Amino acid sequence: MTVRTTISAASDSLTQSERKLAATLLSNYPFKGLLNIQELAEEAGVSAASISRFTIKLGLDGYADMQRKLLEELRSGDISPVDLHDRSTRIEGSFLAGFLARAAAQIESAGDAITDGQFDRITALLSDPRRQVFAMGGRISDTIARHMTFHLAQSRENVHHIARDPESWPVHLLEMKPGDVVFLVDFRRYEHALERLAQAMARKRVKIVLLTDSWLSPIKNHAAEVLAVPIETGTIWDSYAAALAIVEAIVARIAELTWEQTRERIEMWDATRALITETKT
Repeated sequence: MTVRTTISAASDSLTQSERKLAATLLSNYPFKGLLNIQELAEEAGVSAASISRFTIKLGLDGYADMQRKLLEELRSGDISPVDLHDRSTRIEGSFLAGFLARAAAQIESAGDAITDGQFDRITALLSDPRRQVFAMGGRISDTIARHMTFHLAQSRENVHHIARDPESWPVHLLEMKPGDVVFLVDFRRYEHALERLAQAMARKRVKIVLLTDSWLSPIKNHAAEVLAVPIETGTIWDSYAAALAIVEAIVARIAELTWEQTRERIEMWDATRALITETKT
């Protein structure tokens, strides 16, 4: 059994800080686990002692033992070619075909980084009718947050997209209650304002779900769940294909789990749109 599969098998028993550590390790597996323990602790936002306890919980003899196992995996070739891909290599031949191939590889790699247990926990949080859901992203990544709220609102009520205008933020903060869920999207060139807002949200004792990249947004320090997905393409632009695929998987799963309610809401949605169209004509 690899370290990755050991972490996946233990996902349901992990604490909040251990989930952050697991997300960090899986975000660039196995290389994150080859950092020294202090570097990994700083990246994951946990203590070195927490890392040691985490490895023992996995049935290992401490952090050094985990690193030995990771090196063995590398030597035996038990690692995806995606992890070893030279991301700075130029696309040869058809640029479109090459770019799409890299985007597909990102999506596959994201599937390895996010465990089924974590996916189930997040869909349970976002589908819980007792919790309000708020979502927001960065300057560009906010399109992903909007995409999520548009589809999620067809499955349940009390779904709110937080506008990019800081003047609207206090209103949403006042509406938040302990246990509500905030879905934040933040990729590299992280936004300090979004981090400060997340800090204020955490004081409201909400559950923050963070969608970020393998370098991990500072918001991780306030998050209950961290989804770390690959974004590099080896071109001038990062790709959010994997992030969008994860969001679409989340909202599709929630629609299936709440199908009767979702169907009623979609039917009402379509009837209202038809009424508006008829009124305009």
